[in-house]
This record gives sequence, C-alpha cells and structure tokens, in this order.
Amino acid sequence: MVNKNRTKGKKCSVEKKGTFEKIKKLLWIIAGCISLGLGIIGIVLPLLPTTPFLLFASYCYCRGSKRLDDWLLNNKYLGEYIRNYREGKGISLTIKVFTISLLWAVILYSAFFIIKILIVQVILVIIAIGVSIHLIVLPTNKRKKGPS
Repeated sequence: MVNKNRTKGKKCSVEKKGTFEKIKKLLWIIAGCISLGLGIIGIVLPLLPTTPFLLFASYCYCRGSKRLDDWLLNNKYLGEYIRNYREGKGISLTIKVFTISLLWAVILYSAFFIIKILIVQVILVIIAIGVSIHLIVLPTNKRKKGPS
C-alpha cells in the first residue's frame, strides 16, 4: 500500500510511485524547464513576462522535482526574485525603472519601425500599458540592490 500522507510543513514533497507518476513528474520537469527558459529570455526581451514564467517554472518543479525547485529558489540570480515576489516584497525601484524603460523602448521601436499593421501596434501599446501598470502596482522592495 502506498503512503499518501505527505510530510507536514513542506509545500513541495514529491512522492515515489509507479510508472505513471514517473511520467507525470517528467512532464512537470519538462514544463518547468520550458517555462524557465522563457522566463530567462523574458529578462532581456520585454515582450515576454519574466515573473509568470519563473513562478510557473517553480510550480512545475515543485510537482516534478523537489531538488530542481530548491535549486531554482536558491539560484544566485533568480531565486531572490522568485522569493521576493512570492512573499509580497516586490521588486527594487531600480529594476522597476529599468524594466519599464526597456519595455517602452522595445515596444515603441517595434510598433513604429517594424510593425506596419495598426491593430498589432495598438495591441503592443496595450500590452505595454498593462505590464507597466502591473510593475507600478507591485510593492517596491526597499533594498538598494535588486536581483540581477
């Protein structure tokens, strides 16, 4: 009989079960890796939202591999970012200003010099407004140095 009780106090315990459970864990890990990759790309490409992809990667790793979830949360570059977001601490003012500036620079460049279809230009600006509002509403972390 398989013990279905998980260790109390741990959010991300992964149980060992049969072949079906191993396949499910593998699929969670693959989804987490894809999401992590998109989140990392989103750091330099403002059109991809970094935070949701990193949070989803953590969610997937939590279900597929406790070791990968721990690695991500303790990662030198991304761990603090994810922990601060989860704990409601927000992001640093420097990161907010940099992100919003880069977002608008890329969106406006794309909308006026690359994209010639009006509806797509409008959609890009609406996305930029939404992301900007989200970033402004996030709590500002008082620490001087934000996650790099």
